Amino acid sequence: MNVVIKVNDEIKEKMIEYYKDKVRDKKIPYAIFQAQEEDTVITLYESGKAMFQGTSADVDAAMWGVALENTQEKKKERKKEEEKYYYCNAVGSDEVGTGDYFGPIVVTATYVPKEEIPFLEKLGVGDSKKIDDNKILKIAPELAKKIKYRSVILSNSEYNEKYTKNVNMNKIKAIMHNKVLYQLMQEEKPKVDYIIVDEFAREARYYEYLQGISNIQRNITFMTKAEDKNLAVACGSIISRYLFLKEFNKLSDELHIPLPKGAGHDVDTIGEEIVEKYGEEKLKEIAKLNFKNTDRILHTLIY
Repeated sequence: MNVVIKVNDEIKEKMIEYYKDKVRDKKIPYAIFQAQEEDTVITLYESGKAMFQGTSADVDAAMWGVALENTQEKKKERKKEEEKYYYCNAVGSDEVGTGDYFGPIVVTATYVPKEEIPFLEKLGVGDSKKIDDNKILKIAPELAKKIKYRSVILSNSEYNEKYTKNVNMNKIKAIMHNKVLYQLMQEEKPKVDYIIVDEFAREARYYEYLQGISNIQRNITFMTKAEDKNLAVACGSIISRYLFLKEFNKLSDELHIPLPKGAGHDVDTIGEEIVEKYGEEKLKEIAKLNFKNTDRILHTLIY
C-alpha cells in the first residue's frame, strides 16, 4: 500500500525529529530522508510530499495527517475560512422536525446582510438545538420582524403521502429547502456572497433529488454544522423551531394529550394512548409512519 500526503514546514521538522533514529543510509533524489518504522517505509521529499509504503502505510500517514490538521497554520486557515462564511451577506436555510415522530417538518430560509450581524449577536442567535425552547419563543418573533425569510411547513399527513420507497426523508428535505431558497432569492433579490445549506446530502445527491423540478436554486454552498458557522442558517434554524413549536403545541392542545418530542420510548407510550383514544387513523394523520415507533405502537396494542 502506498499513501502520499502533503505536509507543511512545521510537520516536516517534527517528522525529521521523530524519524531521526530510523533513517536509512539509502539516498533518494530530492528526499530529505527515507526511514523505516516496522513494516512502513517513509520518504519525506523536499517538496513537502511524504510517501508511506507498506501494509500499515495508511495508519502511519493518518498520524501525520491528524498532526497537520492541528498545526497553527491549519488552525489559522480554518479560522479564516469560518470568518469568510460568518462575516458576509448570506442566505441560509435549515430544517426542524425530521427527528420527531410527532410534529411537522419545517424548513426556513433567511437573508442576513452583514450590517445585521451585531443585532443578531446581541439577540443571542445561534443553533436552535443549543437554545432552549423558551428563548426560541421569545427571540424568533423579533427575528421575523427584522430578517427577510420564507418558511414551508409539511404536516405529517402530507409527509406520509409523499414518503415512499423512492421518496425518502432527504429527498423531501431537498425539495423543501429548494422551495424556500428559490422563493427568497426570486422575491427579495438579495445581494449575497453565499447561499448556504446545512449539509444533509452531498451536493450532487442534493441536485439529484430535485430532478423533475423546474425552478431550482443553484450556487449553493453545502457545509456541515452550518448553523454554527453562519447566522443566516442559524436564523433559519430558530424560525423553523419556533414554527415547529407552535404547531406542536397546537396539536397537543387539540388532542388534550401532552406530546413528547423526539422518537424515544415515551413517544411509544403516548402513541398507544392516542390510538386507544382516537383510533389508528389519527396516528396516520399526526405521526411520521416510517419511524420504528409505529411498529412498536401498533404491535403492542391488542384489538
